[in-house]
Amino acid sequence: MLVRSTAKLKYVSIPPRKMRLVGDMVKGLPVEEALNVLNFTPRIAARHIAKTVKSAAANALSIQGTDHLKPEDLVVKNVIVDSAPTAKRLRFQSMGRIYRIRKRFCHLTIHLEGEADITTQPAAKSAKAGKSAEADKKAAAVKKSKKVGAKKAVKARRQKSKAPAVKARTTAAKRTTTKAVKKGNK
Repeated sequence: MLVRSTAKLKYVSIPPRKMRLVGDMVKGLPVEEALNVLNFTPRIAARHIAKTVKSAAANALSIQGTDHLKPEDLVVKNVIVDSAPTAKRLRFQSMGRIYRIRKRFCHLTIHLEGEADITTQPAAKSAKAGKSAEADKKAAAVKKSKKVGAKKAVKARRQKSKAPAVKARTTAAKRTTTKAVKKGNK
């Protein structure tokens, strides 16, 4: 079964042109190999792409489960880098001039694909299934009775160990002392 997953990272403060340079390096590689390439790429965009690839892999594993899908089976299918809103800044120059600075942002989307091993187990025989269902019911009933018995025992222990009521009184030096008061005396 084909498994697809995506991860998005929005409003990254790197120009889309610089992000695409790194993104094109890992397109089509297996996830492990892509992360190795990104770890040794000396560009800041590599960190953002590595983080997003890890997130997409985690998404795929959480959707399908680790029983059926291994991280080694995932491949970076596509890396999409879109431009985001540009922040415009002003830089004042000599003789009354102003230069505009455009701080470009981008959105990063990574698509992973992988093949999952889903092997269906043969259905159990009807006689065995019936016997196991009865055994499960009996085990649940025994477990429930043990819980009820344990609760009653705890309640009885609490009632037996109730100590006499304790009354606090203050002395002239503002210290608190305790005095046990019996039910018959006040």
